[in-house]
Amino acid sequence: MFNRTTLVILCIALAGGLGLLVAQKFFAGGSTARQPDLQVVQLYPQPRAIPDFALQQSDGTQLLPGELAGHWTLVFIGFTHCPDVCPMTLTHLAQAQRQWEALPEATRPRVLFVSVDPERDTPERLGDYAHAFHRDTLAATADVPSLERFARSLSMVFAKVPLDRDAPDGAYTIDHSASLAVLDPQGRVAGAVSGSVLNAETPRPDAVAADLLRLTAEHRP
Repeated sequence: MFNRTTLVILCIALAGGLGLLVAQKFFAGGSTARQPDLQVVQLYPQPRAIPDFALQQSDGTQLLPGELAGHWTLVFIGFTHCPDVCPMTLTHLAQAQRQWEALPEATRPRVLFVSVDPERDTPERLGDYAHAFHRDTLAATADVPSLERFARSLSMVFAKVPLDRDAPDGAYTIDHSASLAVLDPQGRVAGAVSGSVLNAETPRPDAVAADLLRLTAEHRP
């Protein structure tokens, strides 16, 4: 049975999906600006700035808004104890990343994995986990209030959920959004990729790679 926290997350995710649908309709009918022909990335009518944030990267340095400038970036939130969605998504993202490895580092798209489980995911553990999928993946976390503000700015949600009575005392999991946020080279939220794109029976990492390559070629800083 769903608990109240899970129900709230599902409601927020549904609202986000409806908002994305409205944005798509706006693009189709009201915007005159030419948009690139993309397969799975859904761009918003207008990019929006992200409030200031500071995340702790796996190498011990801080990840600040300016660090994301100059690249198109895919942001995914999750945690290293995640049994299915996180490893599946990072596996498929790694397949996409391999398709743009030949691009210059200065413009190469980025993948940022943010752990929303700082209680168990130290920066070192998080780095080992993320880099096992692809060496270029950025990995970061922060305290829970900072993570909540960061996730909200990307229209994402997460919540700590205790496991059932048969689990060890204190055992828990994390419910979280499965979509990807798309940041433009100015570090603004420019769009999203539905979680179903990388977690369906037939995932589409090639389409993700193609869209990021096109965005990188056509929309530079």
